[in-house]
This record gives sequence, structure tokens and C-alpha cells, in this order.
Amino acid sequence: MQTIAIVVLIVLGLIAIFVINLNNALVKMKQTISEATADIETFLKQRYDLIPNLVETVKGYAKHEKDLFENVTKLRSEAMSAGSTDEKLKLDKQLQQGISKIFAIAENYPELKANENFLNLQANLKDMEEEIQKSRRFYNGTVRDFNTKIQVFPSNIFAKMFGFSEFPFFEASDEEKQNVQVK
Repeated sequence: MQTIAIVVLIVLGLIAIFVINLNNALVKMKQTISEATADIETFLKQRYDLIPNLVETVKGYAKHEKDLFENVTKLRSEAMSAGSTDEKLKLDKQLQQGISKIFAIAENYPELKANENFLNLQANLKDMEEEIQKSRRFYNGTVRDFNTKIQVFPSNIFAKMFGFSEFPFFEASDEEKQNVQVK
């Protein structure tokens, strides 16, 4: 009888250790996802800071593209003040399309393409886009690991009990998959 009690206590202790370790691992993974999201938002903010300079530089050459410049400026403001991550991502996708159109328009202006300020802004935005892509890949990797961990047995049982749920991946929209068309 005493042996059975000891075995039961050992089994319960092992289960408790497993549950504690699992919860701690999931909390750490969730924090890594939060950090990755913050990194993306930091790079987006840096990109937002470059946009007014880009718009002003191109505006001097392409005066007839006033609507595009106003739209990009408006999207930048909305994206900076967006509350939820999903809203920020949606606005950021639209903003990225606007920036792509600005660069496509610049192709029609050889003087602009030779402008040192424009070339510096273009290089800075290119570097920023690379950093954003790296951050998104890191985010997607951590989300993949977290989502897998909460879906596999026996972790899925305890993850649901503790209220852990899946995170969404950053994915390219249908518009982003298409070439930019400037008319």
C-alpha cells in the first residue's frame, strides 16, 4: 500500500514538472513572438520616418502625381496611429504598394533618378525593407514553432487549459504578389 502511494506521488510529481516546464516554455515562446512583433513595428516606424522625405523629393519632379503623394502621406499617418497589429499590417501593405508606385514613377524622370537625395532615400528604404523582411521571417519562424508546440500531443491538452492560442503568420497579399502597374 505504501509503495503504491509513493508511485502515485512520483507520477503526480512528474506530471506537475512536465506541466510547469511546458507552461514556462510556451510563455517564453509567446514573449519571443511579442519581441519579434515589436522589432517589425520598430522597422516600420523607421520606414514611416523616411516616407515624407521621399514624397517631397519626388513631388518636385512629378507634380501631376499629387493624388498618389496625398494617398501615401495619408496611409503613413493612418499606419502610424493604427491600434491593432492586423490593422497596421493591412495599412502597411497598402503603404508599400504606394511606395512601389512612387519608385516606378521615378523611372520616368532621369533627373530624379540621378538626384543624390533620392538615391540615398531609395537605398535607405531598400535597407529598411530587407530588415523588415528579416524580422518577418524571424516572426514567422517563432510563430511556426509556437503553433506547432500548442498543436502536438500532449502539449495541446495543457496549452488549451492555459488559454494559449495560435498566432497568425505574416503572409503576402494577392496584390503584393502581382507586379506594380503604373499608368
